[in-house]
Amino acid sequence: MVIDISDLEFRWQTDAPTVLSIEALGVEAGECLFIKGPSGSGKSTLLSLLAGVTTAAAGTVRVMDQALESFSSVQRDHFRADHIGYIFQMFNLLPYLSMLENVMLPCRFSARRRAQALARGHGLEAEARRLLQHLDMDHAELHQRAVTTLSVGQQQRVAAARALMGSPELLIADEPTSALDADRRVSFIQLLFDECREVGATLLFVSHDAALEHLFDRTVDLAVTNKALSDRVEA
Repeated sequence: MVIDISDLEFRWQTDAPTVLSIEALGVEAGECLFIKGPSGSGKSTLLSLLAGVTTAAAGTVRVMDQALESFSSVQRDHFRADHIGYIFQMFNLLPYLSMLENVMLPCRFSARRRAQALARGHGLEAEARRLLQHLDMDHAELHQRAVTTLSVGQQQRVAAARALMGSPELLIADEPTSALDADRRVSFIQLLFDECREVGATLLFVSHDAALEHLFDRTVDLAVTNKALSDRVEA
């Protein structure tokens, strides 16, 4: 099991109300999971916990059989760099790097992902271009351009290629299709499926777009799963 959550409780401060409470949640290796829920249901909080950015007040969050709450912040950073690709809702591209440099960035922080990227082809740039080609972004005139000169949709696809670089075992996508048109949404998701299937990676995909739900293996509705939210609604 790639993700195994049990008796999870999360609050922003010690004396603050619980904002995320999950009794149990498991995700198998290779599964493509759709996560939905209204604003305030804990979607972003859950992703932060799984990525080791934050830690729970109680309970266990295991990712690839590692209890993240037992790691120091530095150990969680290294674990995330080695094993997790993250497509941020706001992209988080580095404005002073070119498009290709942004895609290759994970390999500067993780020797593991660098080695895996090199194993896929003839070099890091070749692997970056392969991913960009799948996203209809392999245009020579774009490669060395600053990402700030790209359209919002282009930046989103660059962010996806960066997350996929080096074949991480877990891919987390936070509202990754919000800037894409309907046709590109489906092809974009198919790329994620194809890349994950090829390397046996697990995909967690958060979206408000219910029209995409049927494409995935399974759905987790945090409006139901998050007991803290259910308790607030009942109150």
